[in-house]
Amino acid sequence: MLELLPPLNDKNLPWLDVIHPIVVHFVIAMALITVVFDVIGVTTRKTKLFEVSFWNLIVATVAIFIAIIFGQVEAGLANPYGASRDILNIHSTIGWSLAGVLALLTAWRYVARQKDPTDLPKGFLVIDVALAVLVVIQVYLGDKLVWVYGLHTVPVVEAIRSGAVS
Repeated sequence: MLELLPPLNDKNLPWLDVIHPIVVHFVIAMALITVVFDVIGVTTRKTKLFEVSFWNLIVATVAIFIAIIFGQVEAGLANPYGASRDILNIHSTIGWSLAGVLALLTAWRYVARQKDPTDLPKGFLVIDVALAVLVVIQVYLGDKLVWVYGLHTVPVVEAIRSGAVS
């Protein structure tokens, strides 16, 4: 059955390049802009921004599940070493947690929007800010995996394959 899979390339992937970071940047942008527009909308009373933030929240929620699928596959092929194993586990756990938070926020926002699209529950803003904090932590961990530990970079993959890194 393994012969049906494509061979792994120099980045230890069955496809051209890592896909998870590409998709996850949509999640980062949409989730953070949702929070920014909600805060601006509440402080300036420009309720049209609530519409924009709602649709950004929907895109972020859909995109995070796509990012998680590719992230799990690519994490399985990453051959993490040393401390990168722990960071990758934390990054994965927070990613799944963010998916849950985004899904719950989207559902809450949908229900609140049905009642009054020009108002945002105050408790929502607290969770919104918590979402932004989680996203920033997640970005930090993901950056560390790539820029410090070099997962899925050619030199690190070569070092792991040659046995220089384990």
